Amino acid sequence: MERSDQLFARFGRTCAPGEVLFREGEPGDLMFVLQSGSVRITKTVKGEEKTLAVLGPGEFFGEMAILNDKPRTATATVEEPTKVLVLGARTFEQMVVSNAEIAVRLIKRLARRLDSANELIEVLMHRDPKARVILGLSREAQYNGRPQPDGSVRVPLGVAELAEQVGLDLPKTQEVVKRLTRLGIARPEGDALVVTDVARLEEFYEFLEMRERFGDA
Repeated sequence: MERSDQLFARFGRTCAPGEVLFREGEPGDLMFVLQSGSVRITKTVKGEEKTLAVLGPGEFFGEMAILNDKPRTATATVEEPTKVLVLGARTFEQMVVSNAEIAVRLIKRLARRLDSANELIEVLMHRDPKARVILGLSREAQYNGRPQPDGSVRVPLGVAELAEQVGLDLPKTQEVVKRLTRLGIARPEGDALVVTDVARLEEFYEFLEMRERFGDA
C-alpha cells in the first residue's frame, strides 16, 4: 500500500457536495488536507457571505485554529465529491516536529496566504472598478488557478463570486469580463473563469493604471 493510501486509510474522509467542514466562529481542533475535489472558503462581511478562495487538491486549511487556539475565522464548504485527510492538533504537531519538509511547506504556505491577503486588500482599496476586477482575477489565477494544457489558467470562481470578492455589483463585473472576453484575455466557462493569457491580463491592468495616472491624452 502506498503512503498516500496508508494516510487516507488512517485519517481520510470522503465528503459530499454541500457538506460544511467547519463554520466561522466555531472552536477548532482539526485541520484538513485536500486530496481530491474542491472546498470553498467563505467569510461573513457586513452580513454578506464573501468567497475568500476555492481550494483544490494539495491545499491544506483549518490549521490556524490549531496554531493560535482561536475560533474559526471562515467557513469551509465542500463544492464537489471530495476526499480530505482530517488531522487533530496532536497529530499535526507531531508531523511538523518530526518532519522538516512538512514544517517548511507549512511556513511557505502561510507566507503565500499572507501575500494573497495583502493583495486582496490592495484590490479592495482600488478606486477603478475595471482595475479591481482585473487585479482580483489576476490574484485568483496566481494563487488558485489551475494551468491547462493549452497554456491558459482555469480559475475556479464564477463571475458572481468574483464580483463578491472584489466588492462590486454583478452588472459592473460582468461588463468588465465581457470586455476581457472580446479582447481574448479571459472568458467565463461554466462555473469558472479561464484566463487565456495571464501576461496580457497584467499588461491590460498596467495600461489602465497609466491611463488613470496620465489621463486619456
